[in-house]
Amino acid sequence: MTMSTSVQHKTMALICAIFLLSACAGGTKVTRVQHLDPAADAPYKKILVIALLSSFDARRYLEKEIVTQLAELGTDAVASTTMMDTRTPVTRETFIAMVDKIGADGVIISQLVHVESTSKLKDARPQATYNFRPTYYYNVWSVELTEYVKPPGLEIATQLVMATQVFSVATRESVWTMEAEFEIVQDIDQAWSYSVFPNQAKEISKLMSRDGLILN
Repeated sequence: MTMSTSVQHKTMALICAIFLLSACAGGTKVTRVQHLDPAADAPYKKILVIALLSSFDARRYLEKEIVTQLAELGTDAVASTTMMDTRTPVTRETFIAMVDKIGADGVIISQLVHVESTSKLKDARPQATYNFRPTYYYNVWSVELTEYVKPPGLEIATQLVMATQVFSVATRESVWTMEAEFEIVQDIDQAWSYSVFPNQAKEISKLMSRDGLILN
């Protein structure tokens, strides 16, 4: 069953507002890579990492994962959220000041570019309790079974696409781009987590290394 327009808009708004990914998220699938521009001044030795998501916590988590992956490959990177808080304007001027402050020669910008959700009703598993009582007869027991069945729940499947670009500080031009998609399947009342971010960060750093944007 496809959710109604109002429910779908509400769900998409929720995801775009907080972008918290559930433990049921599938693996990251890279769908497009624009290889390094021949005119690029790569490899980059100092990189500012920026995640453009509406939730500050989500931005901080994704940036941290990317910085960690780049560090494992020997590249010095700094998360923008380590130099700002929720009140700092997310503007071009803010990030230019960060580039100057750390002496970055490259910038990574990762952002959500597509969200599509569908839903269906899912029957809940019944839960049961048993009460055992002895009777007057040898080895004969009385058993009471009580079964509880929740109403059907709403299962939401969400397809998301994230785009990541690398910019040269010297030219202020995009020199490399990748897109990756993943799917989240969850109950509407399920708790959320950031479980997909490590895979996303790993794909970004792996492909940057492969295409010569950073030193191995």
